[in-house]
Amino acid sequence: MEGDLGAGKTTFTKGLAEGLGVKRSVSSPTFTIIKEYEGELPLYHMDVYRLEYSDEDIGFDEYFNGNGISVVEWATFIEDYLPDERLNINISYIDEQSRELKFQAVGTHFEWVLNELKR
Repeated sequence: MEGDLGAGKTTFTKGLAEGLGVKRSVSSPTFTIIKEYEGELPLYHMDVYRLEYSDEDIGFDEYFNGNGISVVEWATFIEDYLPDERLNINISYIDEQSRELKFQAVGTHFEWVLNELKR
């Protein structure tokens, strides 16, 4: 997930968590890098902004290939670790009450997902 500071990346993740039945309060994992939440599926919320100039792999494969949903804020900072199949989301700030979301499927699974959402 990409978007300027304050565009709504964490707010989007809060909505996703609510949809997954997460009961805990969701907040930005800026200083912890990864926060895990239990819901109908595990939710792994990552903020990798602080890893921009790092080559550190903190076990991304375990999250990306696990049985949960991984949300990565500032994903371009760990591009080499991202899975081949994913849904890229870009959030643009329009004004205080409006945002524009752009979805890009990478791989056939998420092409199918986007097509289902369009129905």
